Amino acid sequence: MKPDRRSGPADAELADVVAYHNGDMRAAIGTLLEDIRHLRRQLALAEGAMSRGMARGWRPSYDRD
Repeated sequence: MKPDRRSGPADAELADVVAYHNGDMRAAIGTLLEDIRHLRRQLALAEGAMSRGMARGWRPSYDRD
C-alpha cells in the first residue's frame, strides 16, 4: 500500500514544524505530542467548568472518530 502523498497547507505546516526543530524529526514529534497532552488537559478543564445546559448536552471527545 502506497502512502497518500497530497500537497497542501498541511505540508507547509509540517515543513515549518521540522524547520523549527532544525530538521530533527524526533524533536518535532515530541513537541507535537506535548501539545496534544496540553490540549487534552485544557479540554478536560473546560469540560469540568461548563454546565450541561450551556452545551445542550454536548460532551467533548478526546479521540478522533
